[in-house]
Amino acid sequence: MALVTPLSADHDPETRELAEFFNETLGFCPNSVLTMQRRPAISKAFINLNKAVMANEGRVTSALKRMIAWVSSNATGCRYCQAHAIRAAERYGAEQEQLDNIWEYKTHAAFSDAERAALDFSLAASMVPNAVNETIKEELYKYWNEGEIVEMLGVISLFGYLNRWNDSMGTMVEEGAIQSGEKYLGKHGWEKGKHV
Repeated sequence: MALVTPLSADHDPETRELAEFFNETLGFCPNSVLTMQRRPAISKAFINLNKAVMANEGRVTSALKRMIAWVSSNATGCRYCQAHAIRAAERYGAEQEQLDNIWEYKTHAAFSDAERAALDFSLAASMVPNAVNETIKEELYKYWNEGEIVEMLGVISLFGYLNRWNDSMGTMVEEGAIQSGEKYLGKHGWEKGKHV
């Protein structure tokens, strides 16, 4: 059960207009945003940050950004964000083999060494205490430039906020996200948990 009830998508016209971004990424406006709009300055700032973080300015693809988000959300245990991230990865063109084997990214042939470095960075940066170390840095610098590393950490940090928000709120997961979660993550035990 949600800690705070989401408001109607029509509650704040400016949030509604900005939230059209999510119709592309997810196919719906997330309940997290509908809850944030109880304080519209938060919902608007969040949407603008999300748009900036997810913009493509280098070789970090939209699909990889969403897989980075999934690894971060998996590390923190937020089932709501796991389902959203895998759905967005699917919608942004992640390869079917990667979606089916995201749990095995460290060893599965569907992932390149560059992708593994990015996903290892996501895992290390999402842990408490933080586990980013010299080895993680060395692997990142083999494949990615500093701007791209900033993009990746932007995604990890954005999902750090979302993981805390949605797990604390017990945000109700939407039907489309449930379908993606069950399709790609269910074989490894994904379920809605408290997000009902």
